Amino acid sequence: MSEQVTHKTVLLDEAVAALVTDADGFYIDGTFGRGGHSAAILAKLSANGRLLAVDKDPDAERAAKARFQDDSRFEFVRGSFKDIASYAAARGQSGRVAGVLLDLGVSSPQLDQGERGFSFMQDGPLDMRMDPESGISAAEWLAVADEKDIATVLWEYGEEKFSRRMAKAIVRARQQQPIVRTGQLAAILAEANPSWERGKNPATRAFQAIRIYINRELDDLQDLLANVLDVLKINGRLVVISFHSLEDRLVKRFIRLQEKGPPIPRGLPVAEADILRPMRAVGKALKPGDDECGVNVRARSAVMRVAEKIA
Repeated sequence: MSEQVTHKTVLLDEAVAALVTDADGFYIDGTFGRGGHSAAILAKLSANGRLLAVDKDPDAERAAKARFQDDSRFEFVRGSFKDIASYAAARGQSGRVAGVLLDLGVSSPQLDQGERGFSFMQDGPLDMRMDPESGISAAEWLAVADEKDIATVLWEYGEEKFSRRMAKAIVRARQQQPIVRTGQLAAILAEANPSWERGKNPATRAFQAIRIYINRELDDLQDLLANVLDVLKINGRLVVISFHSLEDRLVKRFIRLQEKGPPIPRGLPVAEADILRPMRAVGKALKPGDDECGVNVRARSAVMRVAEKIA
């Protein structure tokens, strides 16, 4: 069975329905993955509509070429969604994009491939890079990182309460032999975790934190949010599906700030009509239903937020 068939895209129908409001519009799928959202977006576009898909992963690039090479409405760019402003500008679409979609985090196919090093469930090379041809791997970073820096990453990106114990264990273990396999790291983290949670692998938060750090995931999201208003047209929409509380918090705060407008110094006489509020939230945060969560474990932590540019 093909990977495209077995991979279930989370909140597929809901995300595409919220995103596509103009069948003739230009859209950006910032996290192509294996093309689940892209296929659904293209199905809603007219012959005049266009879709630009972006992904760091070379496997995603290969999947895009295989799946959509005959669709003239589709274009793929290998890179990060943080650069959508330059991608839009290069195509004459600055301020004209009808919608931007992000499905954040690691994809199911990436987790399922042990050789990519994302999962503690399968032993493989400790890589974790979404683009394995760029940057340093998790193994390379853990080999040289300061114990304090490792603890900081585990705490800030994984909210791991045993971050210091785990960092100390990693440094102690690497003095004995290089940590180059996911199985090695998972065992070290499990031993350093004194309080295992029922139903959760003791390495979960630490693996997540290291992956987020290695791939600059939160930095990329902040960069995109800083530029998305320049990309979208009036009534253009931003749709973001998050799987981590830190990601969702960034998106939630961004939308709230755009709705309220910039802070006004106390005592400064500013009329209500003069306050610039460039976006509005569309509906409330949406989570998958019980049926979707029942057939797709990854869906349980998903949160979707939608905002529309209005000024």
